[in-house]
Amino acid sequence: MVMKCASVCLVALALLGSLCDAQWDKPSKPTYQKPAPSPREPPKQLPQEPQQTKQTFEQPLTWKYPELPQPETPPVVPFELRHPVPAATVAVSCREKEAYIEVKKDMFGIGQFINPADLTVGGCGVVAEDTGTQVLIFIAELHQCGSTLAMTENSLIYTFTLHYNPQPLGGAPVVRTSSAAVIVECHYQRKHNVSSLPLDPLWIPFATIKVAEEFLYFTLKLMTDDWQYERPSYQYFLGDIINIEATVKQFHHVNLRVFVERCVATLSPDYASNPNYAFIDNYGCLVDARLTGSDSKFMARSADNKLQFQLEAFRFQGAESGLLYITCHLKATSTAYSIDSEHRACSYINGWKEASGADGACGSCDSGSGSGSGGGSGIWTGGATSPANPGRKNRDVSQVQEQNIEWEGDVTLGPIPIMEKMVN
Repeated sequence: MVMKCASVCLVALALLGSLCDAQWDKPSKPTYQKPAPSPREPPKQLPQEPQQTKQTFEQPLTWKYPELPQPETPPVVPFELRHPVPAATVAVSCREKEAYIEVKKDMFGIGQFINPADLTVGGCGVVAEDTGTQVLIFIAELHQCGSTLAMTENSLIYTFTLHYNPQPLGGAPVVRTSSAAVIVECHYQRKHNVSSLPLDPLWIPFATIKVAEEFLYFTLKLMTDDWQYERPSYQYFLGDIINIEATVKQFHHVNLRVFVERCVATLSPDYASNPNYAFIDNYGCLVDARLTGSDSKFMARSADNKLQFQLEAFRFQGAESGLLYITCHLKATSTAYSIDSEHRACSYINGWKEASGADGACGSCDSGSGSGSGGGSGIWTGGATSPANPGRKNRDVSQVQEQNIEWEGDVTLGPIPIMEKMVN
């Protein structure tokens, strides 16, 4: 009963509160309409939980990553690398005037024949072919086919170079063999036994005037770098300095002073042959340094009967042979006479300098060529120590005190092989 009364009271109170709100005229809260979704955008849907279930296996997995394959052990093969062995396919026969060279067509010993046109000896081609033995034949004269000459104390050595330059095979840019160069040498003895009969001298003694008795020698020698000894080898390389010493042996003559009036370099012993190069000219002017800028020069005179000079080695342009012959016209006068414009030894070293210090005598070195003719001088090619057949410009005893007495002679030195330096 009491509970019912309480409920009735609560309902009555609620109705009374509503009535009081209406009497106070309290403004009501505005209501807004929720905007409709845009037709272009679909309504967003709430994410749904995926309907997945965990897979169960009746048996456990047995799969695993495969193992890397193991490399196979290679079998042991009996093999030995063959290194090429030089083939004995070149032979030479040294004859009196020529070298006879035979080359097998299988030059490398590999069963591959070469083309004869690809093989030369210093530019000289094949002269014959033996088809039976498959051999190519070359015949080269000792002074031809690019030969070079070297001298030792007992031998003359002529050297040839066999060049092989393979060309492409057919129309393909390939070759089956490589380029090659084979050195071929011929050795000849320098000294031979001769007859025991007496040899007549080539020089003629002069005894027609009082101041000159018996005979004299002109010599031209290659010297070592220290000028102490005669050089045992005639071979030089381009750029080397050739030391040359001119002397006059006077014996019982009055004291003499030697001069080198003119020197000409040629390819043969004939000093008048072509090409030629006069590197000393105009009465003793060493013009090589002036013309080419070389280091050629006269050395300071150490003795009156001796004159030393240096020549920088060279070769003639376009000449196959590297041999040089040097022919000098030597002149001897009494030391009583002074050095002048026709008796001098002048070098171009930042100006003209005279070997004895008399530089004033060199004033006309740039005036042109005026070498002496050598009148009655003799010419020979017997080497560095062969005697001259000197001539004299003055034979009148009565004029000895008034004119300078001169003896003249030509000396040829050579052959001198000038080799090219190899570049690594």
